[in-house]
Amino acid sequence: MPAPSLTLPDAPPKNWLDRFAPDWLKPYGRLARWDRPIGWWLLLWPCWWSAALAAVAGERGAPNVWHLFLFLVGAIAMRGAGCTYNDLIDRDLDAHVERTRMRPLPSGQVTPVLALVFLALQVLIGALVLFQFNRFTIVLGIASLVIVFFYPFAKRVTDWPQFVLGLAFSWGALVGWSAVFGSVAAAPIALYLGAVLWTIGYDTIYALQDKEDDALIGVRSTARLFGRRSRAGIALFYVAAFVLFGVSCVLADAGIFAFAGLGAGLLHAAFLIVTLDPDDPENCLKRFRANSTTGWIVFAGLVADAVLRF
Repeated sequence: MPAPSLTLPDAPPKNWLDRFAPDWLKPYGRLARWDRPIGWWLLLWPCWWSAALAAVAGERGAPNVWHLFLFLVGAIAMRGAGCTYNDLIDRDLDAHVERTRMRPLPSGQVTPVLALVFLALQVLIGALVLFQFNRFTIVLGIASLVIVFFYPFAKRVTDWPQFVLGLAFSWGALVGWSAVFGSVAAAPIALYLGAVLWTIGYDTIYALQDKEDDALIGVRSTARLFGRRSRAGIALFYVAAFVLFGVSCVLADAGIFAFAGLGAGLLHAAFLIVTLDPDDPENCLKRFRANSTTGWIVFAGLVADAVLRF
């Protein structure tokens, strides 16, 4: 019997998975969030920023296109693996949250055993991607799994699970640079720290959707911690993130186009804050997704700087 077609609340309507995938694949696609590409975009941006920053610092012209492709495949695979792992750990909590109760595991569309098999397949793809890089980058990439392992438990023990997510989701800021130079330096470290703060900002917006259900079941988040000061808290993290992005560009000896991209990206982030309604879940979801546009703006500035100075 085919699995029911159940578009989840935070998935775009008429997404490709619901429209074109065979019924047997849909629950697995939802488990990996293939119907919600914003997650892998947000995981990808620190990788692509770092690759572009390395091109600026090394005066190599455009970023390595092969590296950009590998990061894209790796981001899709590892974001799916992370979501599958997270849903395995959180399946009992998800059953009590309106937005997540129809996810494949709590709704019974996928069994835990099959989810583990699917997780292993996604990790294998991620490993195949990682092993295309130099030895230092391979070790660096594997090290990130320690943070990924602990992330699902963070919301149970701290009000700052968004910080733990930032540590994991921003790791590409180190990997993109090391894939070029075989080491890390001050510039990618500053980029990484900025990306962590950026992640706290956008994931707080995402968590605002669930703040009432989270309060009932005891799940902790920065959205609950900030309360009525959520907009101010998010703005603070965005500003601090862009300050660190600027520091990373200074350390990489970036030029005017990189800083123009940062300025435009900060203006876009400010627009998201000004138009954010913390009490409207639909508004929060749209503002959360729009962070990918911020990523494009920053990336475009870095690429322009790398190409036009070459």
